Amino acid sequence: MSLHSGRRAVLAFGAAFALTAACALPAAAQDHAPIRILVGFPAGGGTDAIARTLAEKLKDELGQPVVVDNRAGAGGQIAAQVLKSAAPDGHTLFLTHDHTISILPLVTKNPGFDPAKDFVPVAGFATFVNALALSGGTPARTLPEYIAWVRRQGGKGNVGVPAPASVPEFLVKLIGQKYSVDLQAAPYRGSAPMIADMLGNQIGAGVGSIPDFIENHKAGKIRVVAVMGHARQAAVPDAPTFTELGLAGFEEVPYYGLFAPAGTPQAAIDRFGEALAKVVAQPDVKEKLTAMGLAVGYMPQQQFANRERAYTQAWTRIIRASGFQPQ
Repeated sequence: MSLHSGRRAVLAFGAAFALTAACALPAAAQDHAPIRILVGFPAGGGTDAIARTLAEKLKDELGQPVVVDNRAGAGGQIAAQVLKSAAPDGHTLFLTHDHTISILPLVTKNPGFDPAKDFVPVAGFATFVNALALSGGTPARTLPEYIAWVRRQGGKGNVGVPAPASVPEFLVKLIGQKYSVDLQAAPYRGSAPMIADMLGNQIGAGVGSIPDFIENHKAGKIRVVAVMGHARQAAVPDAPTFTELGLAGFEEVPYYGLFAPAGTPQAAIDRFGEALAKVVAQPDVKEKLTAMGLAVGYMPQQQFANRERAYTQAWTRIIRASGFQPQ
């Protein structure tokens, strides 16, 4: 054997050995690129706090950096469009709730994405409820007292909602119809500015999620007076459900979960789902998310997909019955 042919043989053997060794390593050991979690709402809000709580733990389970990428605006629509255009390489996730996935496509003519075609569900980890809260400057302590107060103001009142054409906006409309008062939804660009106006007594009431309200409710700065769902919520046990108050139809509660771009390998989806299951089972994580007003419960991919589908179907009926026309 010549010197050159011997050298080629050694190099070929070395390359083959390196390739074999690389294939034998776990996928996580080969991939140290950051995982990006898109969030469609501003830093400091309820969804952002949830994402950062999970990201901190997911990095340990995945063995990779996990960063939160806030793409706020249009009720999560901007972040959803970013997800659609992201490479399906297992490095981008979208943490969101019902509004962006289930509601926006029902109320927007051209949202710029189709959840059924552009996204794949990864897993769900919690449900939550929307609630009616009153500002500190509103003298009412209950929903009936609030309605009586509105009537004393001439039968008209403004109620803040974190986004136009959202579940909170439809809830405001139906409360007004139920009690024969003129309640107008005042849309904000997210829950943070809405709550800021409530704290400043610029608006007397708001409808949003328990995670958005819970901190100020506990501090006594605002008062949650009614909640959606089949049962009262542990985070605000004194607040009755709308059903208890005679306003039926809001028992189906929203969800939180992770989505990935369509085409993401199933192996990556499974890996993310398994890591999420371990994270939300940790007592400190569950305690923290519960304190934020979430009902924590892991939903694997298919169960989560079914949950999202059922919620979308329920709200399709409500929105159509309201006569709302997509904008």
